[in-house]
Order: sequence, then structure tokens, then C-alpha cells
Amino acid sequence: MTVDEVRALLQQKDRIDLSFYPTPLQKLERLSESLGVNLYIKREDFSGQSLFGGNKIRKLEYLLGDAKRQGAEYVFTYGATQSNHAMQTAEACRKAGLKPVLYLLAIVEPDEKELRGNLLLDRIFGAEIHIIRQEDGETEAEANDRMFALARQQMEELKRNGHACYDIPKGGASPIGTTGFIGGFAELTQQLTQQEIHADYLFHATGTGGTMAGLVAGRRLLNSDMKIISIDVTCHDESYVPAKTALGNEALAWLGAQQRLTEEDFCVDPGYYLPGYEQPNEGGTEAIRMMAEQEGILLDPVYSGKGFAGLVDYVRTGKALQGSNVVFLHTGGATALFAEREILGDLLL
Repeated sequence: MTVDEVRALLQQKDRIDLSFYPTPLQKLERLSESLGVNLYIKREDFSGQSLFGGNKIRKLEYLLGDAKRQGAEYVFTYGATQSNHAMQTAEACRKAGLKPVLYLLAIVEPDEKELRGNLLLDRIFGAEIHIIRQEDGETEAEANDRMFALARQQMEELKRNGHACYDIPKGGASPIGTTGFIGGFAELTQQLTQQEIHADYLFHATGTGGTMAGLVAGRRLLNSDMKIISIDVTCHDESYVPAKTALGNEALAWLGAQQRLTEEDFCVDPGYYLPGYEQPNEGGTEAIRMMAEQEGILLDPVYSGKGFAGLVDYVRTGKALQGSNVVFLHTGGATALFAEREILGDLLL
């Protein structure tokens, strides 16, 4: 398919305008010289109406378009207390005239007397916030399940009282949300064509996987030979790629496209996330400082810092060839630089 044909499919779907697209694609001259590749950055951190945009905005345009179509009054979603997705959902809901309800798991314990980062912004946006803490002997997965159950109970009560609710999964990683990055890949493809660049690699950080599934589905629709390297920022098991393959295929089916993905379409590298989600590491800290000191651009310690650390390591070890054209997808999240000390780690030294 062509970019115009992909956009024609997307235009058939309900969508609300939350953004400033296309987001910039720029060459990082100093890092290109020091790393020995032609390095470009796609600025999804410039996507939103506020100073705090990110990759979730593309998903939310379609998700909240669907919520409005269904007549929703409340929008529920989930994440960690410093979730970029939850904050961007609260922001987007306010623009769309919807009421945001956030259920947030305290992976890092927040100080509710001195709110920071995204949790502070959630409060400023007037979101209804429920912070869930792990109980003694409870795993993180069990705490998540309890969080979802509590949210379902509240939604059922609201519905009984005549209030329509719309449920968005973590990260907006649903077939409808994933569709946003089918459009995002089409946008990137057009920008590369206009600048006469043949990109060899696209690197990005992946968590819940909706952005990844959309990018890979977009690549399949456009028959691109760009290699997408997805740097995992949390601990996923062997079910991750099959689940995201299914997610991408559900998004393609929702659009009415005939193409389908296989697990071989994905390249997920889990080698850069340790010691864990929202826990900094040496490579991520170096990557954040490198981008800041050489290009004046801020990354975050949870997602984009680890994603860029993966890119740098691929170049240094020869897994990404010298002289190649490399795109880094900046997914936003610099608000994490103003979060709890445990998330920042050695950046404070």
C-alpha cells in the first residue's frame, strides 16, 4: 500500500484532534559524528497540546474518538504512579470533555504530601486518582489484578447510575489505540521520502507494546524494509511477542486491511531494562547524559533513556552498521526527570 492508501483507511475511523502532527524528524549532527551513523530523531515528545506530549497521544486520538462515539462520560485507565500514558489520558480527556479516572500502582512509593512528575500533573488536570499499593505477600501481577477488579467495580456502579464509561488498557495497547502508530509509521515514511533518506533501522522503547505493534503493522502495510528494533523496558515472558502479533493483527483487521503479521516481524531486545521497570541503570543514565550534553534533548530514565541506550550499544558493538541511517523514536516522558529519587538514580550524582 501507499502512504495515501493507509491514510484513507485511517480516515474512516472516529478520531479527535489532540496533536500537532507531523512531529519533527531531525538529524542529530553531533551524535551522528560521534557514533559513526546518520542518526535521526522522530520527536513524539512534541505531539501533545501541552508541554508534556508523547507517543500515547496518537493512540488517544482514536481511543477517545471511539469513547465519544459511544457516548462515554468517564474514561478509566491504568499504569504506575508515574505513568506517561495515564497523565496523557488525563490531559486528553480534559480537551475532549471527558472525566478521567486513573488507577495507579505504586511501584515506586510516592510522597502524597509532595507530589512530583506525572502524578502532580494528574492532580492538576483534576483526574480522579486511585493509588493501589501491594499488600504483604502479594506479587505485582496480583496487585494489578486487584487494581483492575476495583476499577471494574467502580465502572459497574457508575453504569448502574446512568453514567457511561470507557475502559482503556495500560498504555492504550488495544487494537484501536495501536492503530495510531500505523498512522505514525506512515507519517515517518513520508517524511523520510521527502528528505530522501532510506532508513535502515528504527529504534524505540517498548512497554505495553501498542506502539510497537502499530509500527510493525504500518511497516507491513507499506512493505518497508526498515528494521524495527524494540528495546524492552520491563520484564516480559515468552508470551509477549505472540500477544503483540495478535494485537497488531487485530488493529489491521479493525482498519479493514488484508495484510497480517507473524511473530517473525518483531525484533524485541530485553537486554537493557534491568534491574527493572522504573529502576534506572548505568546504560540508561549514560544515554540520557549523552543526548543532553551533545544535542540538548532530554530523555527519561524509564523509557527513552533505556531505548537510546540500546541503540548506542547496537552501534558500538556493530549490530547496527557504521554509516547506516538510524531513526530513534523519542516517545516522550521527560517528566520522569522530576519524579521520585529512586527513578532518577545516578543522574543526581
